[in-house]
Amino acid sequence: MTSDYRYRQLEHWLLQGIQEQRWRLGERLPSIRTLCREHRLSKATVQHALQRLEAQGWLEARPKAGYFVTLRPAPPGDQQGMPRRSQIIQPPRPVSVNDLLLDIMQRSAAFDLLPDLNAGELPAGIVVLNRSIGRALRRQRGDDYQYYDEPAGSISLREQLALHYARRGWAAAPDQLCITSGCQHALFLALMACCKPGDVVAVESPGFYGVLQLLEQLQLQVVEVPAGADTGMDMDALEAVLQRWPVKACIVSPAFATPSGALMPTAARQHLLALAERHDLAIIEDDIYADTALGSPPDPLKALDGDDRVILCSSFSKSLSRDLRLGWIAGGRWHARILHLKLVTQLASSRTLQQGVADYMADGSLATHLRRQRNALHQRRDQLIAALNAWPIDLRVSRPTGGLAVWVELPDTYNTLACYPRALEQGIVITPGPLFSVSGQFKHCLRISYAHPWDDKRLAALNQLPALLAAGNK
Repeated sequence: MTSDYRYRQLEHWLLQGIQEQRWRLGERLPSIRTLCREHRLSKATVQHALQRLEAQGWLEARPKAGYFVTLRPAPPGDQQGMPRRSQIIQPPRPVSVNDLLLDIMQRSAAFDLLPDLNAGELPAGIVVLNRSIGRALRRQRGDDYQYYDEPAGSISLREQLALHYARRGWAAAPDQLCITSGCQHALFLALMACCKPGDVVAVESPGFYGVLQLLEQLQLQVVEVPAGADTGMDMDALEAVLQRWPVKACIVSPAFATPSGALMPTAARQHLLALAERHDLAIIEDDIYADTALGSPPDPLKALDGDDRVILCSSFSKSLSRDLRLGWIAGGRWHARILHLKLVTQLASSRTLQQGVADYMADGSLATHLRRQRNALHQRRDQLIAALNAWPIDLRVSRPTGGLAVWVELPDTYNTLACYPRALEQGIVITPGPLFSVSGQFKHCLRISYAHPWDDKRLAALNQLPALLAAGNK
């Protein structure tokens, strides 16, 4: 019996036990030593099986305590499983983003059903961050305030980011990075560097509406590639697209794509890079959700990039603070042009803000914050899935192991766009599925975020949605 078969056999046995509720939500699995003894397996084989289940979101490893069940299986009949993957591939088209997106953003409701709800005290990690920035402000000397930062950004922050990525498997150098005013700015620079008006860009479908906004503003055409809630962009579909149309760039989120939270497997990542080389394609990696991983953050796609075709874009807005507005880009073969575009579009970044964040990372405060956040997001995700399981509607719900939201597929007769004004009358802001496409798909889908605590008011709002959705289904 091969080692590969042994760990897969144990993985299947453990997963079956979770699904049959031999171990319930929150319960501890047998220790690694016990599993080794009872199944006559090596420690490495047992750990591999447990880590695979952790990556899928079924388990959580707690230091010095063992592995615990963190995902409740759906009761029979309550769910049909994961949301279905679109089978539609349409020719490239100009982009027109729904005006509803502007309304949602003006309400600051992209990740909250109740954006007007008082959120209470600041998290401890944000209090420490503010202190770090305050100290950097007080350390200003002489006439520092009279000078711009260099276009690439603070070397101390770039050094900390390089260390941060080294822990995730990419040996980045500080001079490979450029500081931006957020991930959206980084994506904007990436598209400007490798595309010109009229070019075709491949995107995930469903995919990030912020990318669609950029494509519209830059007068680029889009071709939507089906993406699943389990593995992300369908590489066979992308290959078919590349054979039919002259695609210049492909934007993907290998780590917890929005809205589905999909994690792209290693084989798909390798396939993507092979396609990029074969078709002379730029790959723009949106890595913004990686640090929201419920387990260990996955390696970036950039770590596999031996041809400098991957432009990595990210920021702290999803893992630390949306108010921070600090991001970064690693431009690969386009990096020199990106530095010039940064100078043109932003001129420079705040030196003091960068230094405060660099200090926050250097003293271990970011790592502490991410550990706390991981535990909180884990609990909120499980609460959301449990609440959705209780809905009196036949749902398909994604089960992400990172990110900030789940993707909910309702029966085909539902129309979430029509539900938006009805929900708004109740003070509830939903994010309808059509916002994540330009082709009119996903009217029966919703993105629901677990970025905020599920207090009584948010749970009440969540539980109002079935009736509001059903009202438009009559």
